[in-house]
Formats: sequence, structure tokens, C-alpha cells
Amino acid sequence: MKVLVLGGGVIGVTTAYYLARAGHEVTVVDRQAGPALETSFANAGEISPGYASPWAGPGIPVKAVKWLLMPHGPLVVRPRFDPAMWAWIIRMLRNCTSARYARNKNRMVPLAEYSRDSLRDLRAETGISYDERSQGTLQLFRTQKQLDAIGSDIAVLRSIGVPFEVLDRDGCIRIEPALARVRERFVGGLRLPNDETGDCHLFTTRLAEMSAGLGVRFLYDTQIHAIERSGGRIERVSTSAGTLSADAYVAALGSYTPLLLRPLGLHLSVYPVKGYSLTLPIVNPAAAPESTVMDETYKVAITRLGTRIRVGGTAEISGFDTTLRESRRATLAHSVGDLYPGGGDISRATFWCGLRPMTPDGPPVIGRTPIANLFLNTGHGTLGWTMACGSGRVLADLLSGTTPAIDLEGLSLAAHRTF
Repeated sequence: MKVLVLGGGVIGVTTAYYLARAGHEVTVVDRQAGPALETSFANAGEISPGYASPWAGPGIPVKAVKWLLMPHGPLVVRPRFDPAMWAWIIRMLRNCTSARYARNKNRMVPLAEYSRDSLRDLRAETGISYDERSQGTLQLFRTQKQLDAIGSDIAVLRSIGVPFEVLDRDGCIRIEPALARVRERFVGGLRLPNDETGDCHLFTTRLAEMSAGLGVRFLYDTQIHAIERSGGRIERVSTSAGTLSADAYVAALGSYTPLLLRPLGLHLSVYPVKGYSLTLPIVNPAAAPESTVMDETYKVAITRLGTRIRVGGTAEISGFDTTLRESRRATLAHSVGDLYPGGGDISRATFWCGLRPMTPDGPPVIGRTPIANLFLNTGHGTLGWTMACGSGRVLADLLSGTTPAIDLEGLSLAAHRTF
């Protein structure tokens, strides 16, 4: 079958790889000069199935007010006249109940775990390398109140069989020795030993090269203008490189997917939530993180990627604005400087932002649409890297007529319409 994948980020490229491996003739279209140059470019580097949680949860509305008032708060809202923004926020708030949080997390974690296992299989089969580490992740709590509030998360982890450790100060330092320098700044942590880390951009670039070896054609520097429909099928896609046609089409354009599909009568509640990152060279390995540490107070992830430290965080709701704001840089610098002083050189840090494609409830949207030959793989939010291989694999299974290895209940477009 001839398949056209729209989008060359980590979701689009993993989808293309698994489709090609299944024997399909695949073309990937992206407006950038290469793969993974937008949201996938400089994310936090976490592959964290256990932290695959909805942002919408009990207590979030109250916490949001507090975060908005904090000098280095993790949430920023820049109001604008955009009905899609306010509809998304209202739907997100509707999901801030204990029951919906548990339901949505139970939909997300199986996909995330399957994806991590698929990544491990891919690594074993191909030898792909991307500054990967398999040393788990540590959620670090600065206050006893934060540590005391993890009961609901632990209950969900237990229910789905995800290994975890609740650690005191000494336990955290055993896992992350550099934290001994700042032991007075935290009280404990929650560790997920099966989580991994790695450079998403490096992975996607190398997987694109492997995919090309399987026959995948990549059309970079190519703008997608419109999808043209005839009756119940997609007939062609209009691009700056001309008209492209295929037997099946996969929309994997992240935050931009709803804009492209709206003229077809498909309305996705996927909205961009901007995240920022700093990448700084390690100057003292003994003072740098070993894997990933999540600073719970500021919702900042600090990850070791080879000879670099990646610091990622902030949820900024500001539409499709990609302005780099110095106040956000200051938050990231504060967190890494406070927990890992002297580990990296802040003066040589590169500053970046990307638009995470968020659904109001948390789970992504994967699978068929009412249009017979159009498929979706979008809405992964902060978990695109975590869920990429699993999402690409199940999408390839669906398109090939093979039953996926995991239950996709709750991830379909029909489920997406129900909140």
C-alpha cells in the first residue's frame, strides 16, 4: 500500500519506519529542512511511562492559581481572543476529577509502556544510539507536603504493575550522588527504575536514515497546503512540491493537525502548550545528574544527555506563539542551578521552545477517522518521545489490518469526542 505520512517529527518518522517495515511504500512530508526540527528537537529527553499522567487532575485548578502567582511558576497563561483556547481550557478543567484522572492515566500508561518496550526492541534489532540511558527517573520533592500527596499516583502505579520506589533523602542521593551537595533542598523522591532517557532529535534523525534505507521517501522543505477529499475518501494532498496522492494518509502534524483537518469537518481538541528547554555542556560530571530528575516544585525535568544537560519545563498556553521569553529561561536556570550547581555551564546554554500538542484529557488520538483512508497519530502532549515507538507501531498495525498488541480503547477519535 502507498502511504503518505504528514509530519516529520518523532511521531511521523516512527510511523513511517514501522509502515515501511510492514512492507508499505511510504512518503513523509515536512515543512522543515530535516526530521524532528520542531517539537521533537530539544525536549526534556524523558522516556517515562510511569509519569504518563494527564495534566488534568484533582486539585489542579487550585494549584494553577498558585503556579500563576509563583516567580518561577510552571504555568503561564497568555489570554487571547481564540475560541479554541478557551474551549480547550474548559474541557481540561472538566477532566480535573479523581475518577477522570484515574481513567485517563490508565489509558496512557499501557501505551507508554508498550512504546518503551518497542523502543528497546528497536534498539536491539538495529543498534540505534541516541545518548540513551536506562537508569530510571526520579521525581524530587522539596517539601513534605509534596511527598505526602503521592498516594493517588502510587495507587495507579500499583494497579497497572509499574515498579516504583519511594525514597528518603539518602535514597535519592544513592541514585543521584550529586544531590548530596544540596541535600537540605529536598525531602525525598519517587523513583521509577524502568524509565529511560535519550536525545529525541538524534534518535529521530538516525531512524529517518534507517527508514530511507527501507525505501521511505522524505520530502523536506515542503509546505502542506490542503487535504482534498472526494466523498468518503482523501484523494490527494496539495503541497508546495505539487499534488501528492496515496492509498492511505496519516496526519501526524502535532499541534497543527487540527488546523489541517478542520476543512474536512474533523474537529480535534488538540491545542499547543508551549514548553521551553536549556541545553548546557557538562563541566563537572560529578556535579551533574546521572539520569533524569523531575523538580516537582517547578515541574522542571533535568536530564543527562551524553556530555550535555537538558533542562525542560513550563506549560505556557499562548496559542501558536513561539517567542522565547527570558522569564522562562530564568526558571529553568534557577532549577538546574539550585539542584546541580557547577554541573553545567549556564553561560553556554542554548535556549529553545516548542509547541506540545495537548488534548484536554491527556491521552493522544490514534487510529481511524470517519474518512476511510485517513488515520491520526497526534495529541501526545509532553509524551511524544515516550509514546512514539508504540504509537507508530500500533498505527502501522491498524493500517496493515493487523490487531495491535495493546488495547486502544480510549485513544480513538470516537473516545476523543466524548469528554
